Amino acid sequence: MFYPDNPREMRGLVDQSFRNQRFGPGRPPPSAAKRRIYGMVSPHAGYVYSGAVAANGFYEVSSIDFQDVIMVGPNHYGIGSWVAAMKEGAWETPLGDVQINSELAKEIAARSSTLDFDDFAHSRDHCLEVQLPFLQCIKEDFRIVPIVLVSQKSDIAYNLGNAISETIVEKGVVENTLLIASSDFTHYEPNSDAHRKDGELIKAILSLDVNKFYAVLERLDISACGYGAIATMMVAVKNLGATRGELLKYATSGDVTGDTSAVVGYSSIVFV
Repeated sequence: MFYPDNPREMRGLVDQSFRNQRFGPGRPPPSAAKRRIYGMVSPHAGYVYSGAVAANGFYEVSSIDFQDVIMVGPNHYGIGSWVAAMKEGAWETPLGDVQINSELAKEIAARSSTLDFDDFAHSRDHCLEVQLPFLQCIKEDFRIVPIVLVSQKSDIAYNLGNAISETIVEKGVVENTLLIASSDFTHYEPNSDAHRKDGELIKAILSLDVNKFYAVLERLDISACGYGAIATMMVAVKNLGATRGELLKYATSGDVTGDTSAVVGYSSIVFV
């Protein structure tokens, strides 16, 4: 539904996203950047809509020697546990299998009072799966800890964000772990409204101010689907030493397709 099932087509679409001059980084990875990047916010629509925007973040982290990726996104279907990880097995994409880091998943769960293990919660969702082909195109071997949220309240974000950061600090793998928050932004509003609302929310994200983030979200009634995932990673990266977010690209489906009547917003942000 979100990308081709043919491996050659899949790699071609990812490559096009990287080379996109208007919405993407305009060049294939790896990047020359050697700076410390703690995590990122990445969209999860179909690649024809958000692939080029997403490519900006993956280009930036393509020179990082990460070994594990902790991914948090929204549970779009509301099924299973409210805060759900998987602790074993592998996820399959057209580009191959990606193993789950069972040990890391269990240690995060041991530090969180809200995280459960529930495969069913992940059974229908796309928000994390669409990140994998990009990761597979920039890194040959890595493992994942996938987490999806039904409840995205601030107390959940603080609890889970603290558990993630404490775990990777305790294990001494901070520099080898990439954190990804999967979220789209405003849904199905006119293009100008999406740009205005999302611009305000992005300012709060870049400041790493979680309380301000939730205040803006509520005040402007912003329909970002993975707001709890973003807040979780804001908490985690700030604990790890990040001082700010950096907006790499924002665009809407209307900017991409030309239909500006009811758009979805996409943003690529790195935390440095």
